[in-house]
Amino acid sequence: MILQRSAALVLWLAAIAPAFAQDKGTLDPKPLPPLAHPDDPATPAKELFGRATSPAPLDPDPIGFYSHGCLAGAEALPVNGPNWQIMRLSRNRFWGHPALIGFLQRLAPAASQASGWPGLLIGDISQPRGGPMLTGHASHQIGLDADIWLTPMPQRELSRAEREEMSATDMVREDRLDIDPKVWTEGHLAVLRTAARAPEVQRIFVNAAIKRALCRQATGDRSWLAKVRPMFGHNYHFHIRLYCPKDAESCKDQDPVPAGDGCDSSLAWWFTDEALHPKKSTKTWPPMTMAKLPGECREVLKAR
Repeated sequence: MILQRSAALVLWLAAIAPAFAQDKGTLDPKPLPPLAHPDDPATPAKELFGRATSPAPLDPDPIGFYSHGCLAGAEALPVNGPNWQIMRLSRNRFWGHPALIGFLQRLAPAASQASGWPGLLIGDISQPRGGPMLTGHASHQIGLDADIWLTPMPQRELSRAEREEMSATDMVREDRLDIDPKVWTEGHLAVLRTAARAPEVQRIFVNAAIKRALCRQATGDRSWLAKVRPMFGHNYHFHIRLYCPKDAESCKDQDPVPAGDGCDSSLAWWFTDEALHPKKSTKTWPPMTMAKLPGECREVLKAR
């Protein structure tokens, strides 16, 4: 079982690009050139969704699976809030299903109060119409995923240049076996605990070293730890995933998290040589086309 899981995860890691959380944005974003043959069935879906600059004027609907779908009726998270600021504005990835946008607006002040941080720095959510992205994430396609930096929001409003160019703080020690005690604080635990305790949250992805620290430091009710799952990367930010809204018939939830708090032997694999130094795969996957996405996604793209 462990070998099957580890092999699958290594293949998953090789199949997608990094999350690009630390890639700089730009102060002068340029529109992408039009496609010569947008209706060609071989056109990668990411080229189509990456060119959609506004949401589909349809009722809100997360369509498909987190890594295999699209989003109708997206809503933008305001660039600034009482306890949050959005980063990398040039990416135009601050759109989400209204359920996620409302959740983030509630989470930010709750996490601020619990941690003592002024607020949260919000990274990528979804594109205006969801779908596959030109760079980064395999998921974030249906408006129910959001990245939150593990860097506290400063007391002041960041400039546009800072939002495009500053980097988050790496929370993980150089050997990747544990957190860096010079930067990890009780505030980080409080933010993650606050997010994981929310009933809307299905999973939270963090670096395995961060999961190890949470397992060691969490006291009292530890049931929330079950939702916090180790994943490659995620040492600069954590990834929140919500359940499908109850009325979203086209949305498919991820399988439930395994029983237990995840602090058992299942965590140990992430610190083996196989996980820390995975062999590079030579296998390649063709880009996802519209034929591979739910049929409703064609209507999402065409809606005006």
